[in-house]
Amino acid sequence: MFIYSPAFQDRKSIPTRYAYKGVTGGQNISIPLTWNDPPPDTHSFALSIVDPHPVARNWVHWLMIDIPKNIMRLPEGASGIPMAAGVKELYNSYGEPGYGGPQPPKGSGPHPYEVTIYALNVDHLDLPQNTTLLAFQQSLEGRIIASAKTTGMYER
Repeated sequence: MFIYSPAFQDRKSIPTRYAYKGVTGGQNISIPLTWNDPPPDTHSFALSIVDPHPVARNWVHWLMIDIPKNIMRLPEGASGIPMAAGVKELYNSYGEPGYGGPQPPKGSGPHPYEVTIYALNVDHLDLPQNTTLLAFQQSLEGRIIASAKTTGMYER
């Protein structure tokens, strides 16, 4: 399985337009993503974007669950727009549902934004919208049949 964004290359800079609205030039537009080659027994997908930088301490930028197995692409700006029936965007660390772009503290150096897609052996996860990252990760245990990751960088 493989995931990529047409907006940036792995380990390269995320363009500022995708940064959070508090960043100069940030429009908080969710990044476009495409994944392919999931296992044939995939029932659904889950997605996470997390900043593991020591300053950010696993800041959640996007959590999605119940993405149908036939969807393998999220266009730019997909967050907040109704997608396939059942797709659920959970709260990010900004306290908002859906995507929240990069906004690292000034002078804290480059931050990695790890984008992970999970192929799951279940059709849906029964999680509330205010699920924590830990609860999200625990709900995936024993259900992941494949995963793929790409990382975008952002600094200000």
